[in-house]
Amino acid sequence: MQSPSILAKTTPKLSPHFDWRQVARLLLVSRAMDDLEESELLPKRKINYQFSARGHELAEILLGSLLTHPHDGVSAYYRSRPFLLTLGLKIEDSFASHMARCGGYSDGRDIGAVCNLPSVGKATGLPMAGEVGSGFTPAAGWAQAIVYRRDELGESDYAGAIAACLGGEGSVATNGFWSALTIATTLRLPLLFFIEDNGYSLSVPGEKQTPGGNIAKNLVSFTNLHTLDGDGTEPADAAALIKEAVDWVRAGKGPALLRLSVPRLCGHSGQDTQAYKPAEMIEEESSRDPLQKLKDCLIPALMSQEEWEDLGRSTEQEVRTAAERALARAEPEPRNVRRYVFAECRPDGSPELQAVGGLARGGHRFPPTTDVPSPEPTRINMLTAIRRTLETELTSNPKLIVFGEDVGPKGGVHGATQGLHEVFGEARVFDTSLSEEGIIGRSVGLALAGLMPVAEIQFRKYADACAEQLHNCGTIRWRTANRFAAPIVVRVPGGFAKCGDPWHSVCNEVEWVHVPGWQVVYPSNAQDAVGLLRTAMRSNNPTIFFEHRNLLDNAWARRPYPGDGFALPFGRAAITVEGTALSVVTWGAMVQRCELAAKEAGVSAEIIDLRTLMPWDREAVLVSVAKTRRCLIVHEDYGTAGFGAEVCAVVVRDAFFNLDAPVERMTTPNVPIPYNIELMNAVIPGVAQIAAKMRELSSF
Repeated sequence: MQSPSILAKTTPKLSPHFDWRQVARLLLVSRAMDDLEESELLPKRKINYQFSARGHELAEILLGSLLTHPHDGVSAYYRSRPFLLTLGLKIEDSFASHMARCGGYSDGRDIGAVCNLPSVGKATGLPMAGEVGSGFTPAAGWAQAIVYRRDELGESDYAGAIAACLGGEGSVATNGFWSALTIATTLRLPLLFFIEDNGYSLSVPGEKQTPGGNIAKNLVSFTNLHTLDGDGTEPADAAALIKEAVDWVRAGKGPALLRLSVPRLCGHSGQDTQAYKPAEMIEEESSRDPLQKLKDCLIPALMSQEEWEDLGRSTEQEVRTAAERALARAEPEPRNVRRYVFAECRPDGSPELQAVGGLARGGHRFPPTTDVPSPEPTRINMLTAIRRTLETELTSNPKLIVFGEDVGPKGGVHGATQGLHEVFGEARVFDTSLSEEGIIGRSVGLALAGLMPVAEIQFRKYADACAEQLHNCGTIRWRTANRFAAPIVVRVPGGFAKCGDPWHSVCNEVEWVHVPGWQVVYPSNAQDAVGLLRTAMRSNNPTIFFEHRNLLDNAWARRPYPGDGFALPFGRAAITVEGTALSVVTWGAMVQRCELAAKEAGVSAEIIDLRTLMPWDREAVLVSVAKTRRCLIVHEDYGTAGFGAEVCAVVVRDAFFNLDAPVERMTTPNVPIPYNIELMNAVIPGVAQIAAKMRELSSF
């Protein structure tokens, strides 16, 4: 029996806001898991990767203990298992994920350190990615969604919810960190940056990640940011700092950044020997072990030495039993590895929805649509068609928001959002900082939180800056085995216009066709733009909506507005001109040129506008080729590995015996688009060149 005097003396050191016995249990569980992996599972190749949390556990468990709001959302990273255990991750599921067995958080699709965790009454663990710093901007998007759902949609259950993002000291050098910091501070979002500084990013010391090696000191004067700094191994001090940081953000005072120094009591991964660290540094780090410090605080204040030892034995047995059960689980079925690239339906036709993310998960119902147009008498250009469709969907769907650089009061550099900011307000149509990483990463977080973000990237070339977020967004559903999905729409203007240049006239649409999980849409006229954009904004998959700059105000591309309920299914091509001598497969600005070329050549060419490249209408192409027995593919992107090569491969394989001539392609050669107009016309397929090829192929 402990004496009252001892309790009175020692208990005040530890915050009463934490269940310290549970903190101890979770820390011992995490340490036992690392021990087992390092000593047995990794050497025996039962797991392939191991990222220990030794030294980080205490700080993460204390943070996880406070993120109990069901609408809290957190981006963690590869050393965050103690944190996730605190949120409710099961030990067996964690082991199963590391062992690539069934029932883990990816069903063997992703490495075990890359986790996701739908809420079990506490915070949601947003889907991690493999790159350092890639979780910051999705966390910022989740934070913005909290504010939007609370203030704009009036959902009172979001009051008090916050977002957090965990990262090491190396992550503060990434684009994602600085982009999220800008978003959070300019909008005063409820976002906590939780930086676990162990002094090394693999083998690179922290001084090479940020000047002076302390990001908190560098950001002390950052406007609208509450910064805190301390030792993540001291139980009482760390608990006080973490609670202060969480309370600050939860009270609506704006974002906070908490840097906690922790030791990395291991290599970067199981294969890392730490030969780059001096022996005295390793010894100093060992002296800062938070497990020993927690033990010293709890004994005898809250438990006896015998209780501590019993807890250690019981957690070790719990961990070993969970590992054995995980090892006994079945291997994932190879026949299922292609599932969940896109949203799927059950055998009865009902949707098999993801657990988290998108409008469908929340049961949102859209007004009815039809693929039969109800044309107005006046023709409109594609720019007006896009604007009207955005306006209609903003009106009917309060969860839809539109944003990007200059899309607010200016109305977009191309004019597609003109007037929408005035009608729908700053919360729904707004400008962003100049960071494509932030635009797309934020979109992912907003979509995971149940909204429909429609983001604009001003020009196709600028999307290179957010390639990481675009790739990760596309694969979320697959790599979480349908637990999460982030259906977003990204509007991307590109292609030539009144002139060319290497920066604003890029197409390269094939990149997104190549990325799993993306729908890629490429309308050639105003009517199709309406129908395809509406379908994209109601889809349960992410969509790239490519807006060709030459078509935005092109007279040929003008069509009557087809009605507010007009929607086109993806994967259905349009036969714009029927013919018998030659099948011409094309899309975008080349549709017009192919139609003009057919007239100039005097060839009965059947012009097929694919309209969508993922999915694409193989059947329409094959049926046409079976009729004409010839095929010409025309597109503006480069020929080498362009999408035309995919079409060609399918035609050669599936229509081989129907062909009376070689399949031909006309594309831009592998050079950037020139600025000089004559040079531009020399590389982009022109009407005369296409006509000549049509005559040549039809007479083969």
